[in-house]
Amino acid sequence: MTEKEKVVLAYSGGLDTSICIKWLMDEHNLDVIAVIGEVGQEHEGLEAIRQKALRTGAIEAYVVDMREEFVNEYLTDAIRANALYENKYPLLSALSRPVISKHLVRIAHEHGAKYIAHGCTGKGNDQVRFETSVWLLDPSIKIIAPVREWPFKTRPEEIEWAAEHGVEVPVTNAKPYSIDDNLWGRAIECGVLEDPWNEPPEDIYTMTGSPEAAPDKPEYVEIGFDGGIPVSLDGKDMSYIDIIYKLNEIAGRNGYGRLDMIENRLVGVKSRECYEQPAALALITAHKALEDMCLEREVLHYKLGIEQKWAEVVYYGQWFAPLKMALDGFINATQEHVTGTVRVKFYKGNCTVVGRRSDYSVYDYALATYDKEDSFDHEASAGFIELFALPAKTWAQNRQLNADK
Repeated sequence: MTEKEKVVLAYSGGLDTSICIKWLMDEHNLDVIAVIGEVGQEHEGLEAIRQKALRTGAIEAYVVDMREEFVNEYLTDAIRANALYENKYPLLSALSRPVISKHLVRIAHEHGAKYIAHGCTGKGNDQVRFETSVWLLDPSIKIIAPVREWPFKTRPEEIEWAAEHGVEVPVTNAKPYSIDDNLWGRAIECGVLEDPWNEPPEDIYTMTGSPEAAPDKPEYVEIGFDGGIPVSLDGKDMSYIDIIYKLNEIAGRNGYGRLDMIENRLVGVKSRECYEQPAALALITAHKALEDMCLEREVLHYKLGIEQKWAEVVYYGQWFAPLKMALDGFINATQEHVTGTVRVKFYKGNCTVVGRRSDYSVYDYALATYDKEDSFDHEASAGFIELFALPAKTWAQNRQLNADK
């Protein structure tokens, strides 16, 4: 009997990926190896999901804890880049897909699998991120996307097919929202959120309390950075991952960290997206404040454009691409002395920077003050302004002379 070829499936245990196992077995005649990535998402036990994959027909199923790698190799780059897609959204799924893809490729190599499969739809960003990441790591691997193949148009049709083929599915009725999450936050879409006029209902949120119901007293936190990476809270040394968990808790109980936006997807569709990212937003706010103090003006200004491009490249699934690596080179060079402490105040849905200090501060009190300690040479300004304005002044004189021609 000829041994079947193998496919490695990115498996979550949800409706789509549960069906994917059976679909890949029946329609493609492949042995399925399921990979469940632990990236800090909400779940009731990944071992139970692994066992379900095996019961559904997978020949092997792995639970891979990627959290430390996710934080130390991916979220380090994200915080240094102040990664905000469209200058609003701290990225979420786009940051976890490359680390998951890396392990899919690793396991495919270990098992001699020619194929990698995922359960992404044909209208989303994640299909691009998974497939591009896989091909950048190994362009010889073939991709299978069952959701783009099968004839089901609705969730009830999928549930019916699953029942007919003996596939365990987690629901019998459609859930109102589609959610993706990891330790960097939660993404919520679908249901009533598809009408951009509808205010997001409170039941979509689990990481953040309502700002109206938040404590009446402000909560202050001091965040320490070393080389652009968070290293302490309130003077206590902590790992980056523990800082994220703790800030999710602190910021969340103060009602901070919600986003409601119209987002431009890579595939050309505008979508209404809601996010909860309390730690991510707080850390980026604090990091930017420290950079304001430590980076020279021209470096800071130029980095703003690099940050936007970095976020766009990562959002588009280009984590392992040459441009992303080149952008990292510039960003990392700027972070050597982004070291210090930032004090933030959380209060009823807000996070405000109220203090910052650093041994590498380029802020000079004697130059900035208007008090008697002022060391700025005011007389030098006249010559500076004359030279600075000279090109524009020359242009204006020329236009004035030729006004009547």
